[in-house]
Amino acid sequence: MAKKRKKGEGTLRQRKDGRWEGRVVIGYDDGGNPKTKNVLAKTKKECAEKLEQLKAAQGGSGPLKVRSEMRFGDWLDFWYQSYSKPALRHTTQLSYENWIYLHAIPGVGNIPLNKLSQSDLQQFFTEMKKGGRLNNVERHGAGMADRSVRSCHAVCQMALDRAVKEGLIRTNPAIGCKLPPLREKEMKILSREEIQRFLIQAKAEGMYELFLLELTTGMRRGELLALQWSDLDFKTGRLRINKQVYSVNGKLEINEPKTKAAVRTVILPPAMVELLAEYKMQIFSEWMFPSRIKPEQPVDPGYVRKRLQVILERAGCKRVRFHDLRHPYVKPTTKKFTTFFEDFRAAA
Repeated sequence: MAKKRKKGEGTLRQRKDGRWEGRVVIGYDDGGNPKTKNVLAKTKKECAEKLEQLKAAQGGSGPLKVRSEMRFGDWLDFWYQSYSKPALRHTTQLSYENWIYLHAIPGVGNIPLNKLSQSDLQQFFTEMKKGGRLNNVERHGAGMADRSVRSCHAVCQMALDRAVKEGLIRTNPAIGCKLPPLREKEMKILSREEIQRFLIQAKAEGMYELFLLELTTGMRRGELLALQWSDLDFKTGRLRINKQVYSVNGKLEINEPKTKAAVRTVILPPAMVELLAEYKMQIFSEWMFPSRIKPEQPVDPGYVRKRLQVILERAGCKRVRFHDLRHPYVKPTTKKFTTFFEDFRAAA
């Protein structure tokens, strides 16, 4: 039997989505009802650590009083729980909680909000870049990735922007910090010959339609795998893209795209529609690309990422990311594309 936590220590429980949730009472409303805050983590141990940090940030069991003299860590937690978290997806929540509870609060959380300076933050981000990595240190080194440092800075800047709006501080000390440059990963493009070999191998692997549709439309991986047969009008070739699939702690979740602009309709060329009609006769699922193990759900994005590399290697092609496949070589609306499409279909 699990050991019962004492009053005031908070509670730990595992959610249906596999994540662990820690919750602690921070005060009571006028009616005597408890007010709580929570943290989320992948493991019970990590969740317990976050819960302790949350309790420490609260400075006791009483309700938090928002004031300019409060610790930056207290404000970070209050901003995240009150303003930011309710609007975030699960995957984004995990990222924010990582930057806040595992990095920012331990690093600069004890400094009073109204005394936090740009030099304090600059020193923190510099040290984070040099030795802030908490996991896989032996493999990647002690320093954090440039993008990670910039992400942590972005979270801190948003929290401090809100503090300025609330009148707690006059200016945002995160503005002007020198950050590692944002280096975009080099785009690797398959040659025409490599695409032919790749599609031939993809057909042998049973993933021809999936990757050909990707080359045809340039969809994001999550969008492509979330397609259902009801999204495609076989008469007009109109394909509706209005959702995406992603994995959270090994479980798939379906949600709307991050932006309204991502909801769109594309027109497939007749040859692609014909190919999908033939392919549909082999699929007994509402999903266009279902899991082979669980046909009632779409294929896992992680599985597709791994199979892509296997297919590329077996086809004798250079390694590229799925993201690199998103950039079509000719626009689907041109006559040139029809020839392009037919050539590769014939090759496969």
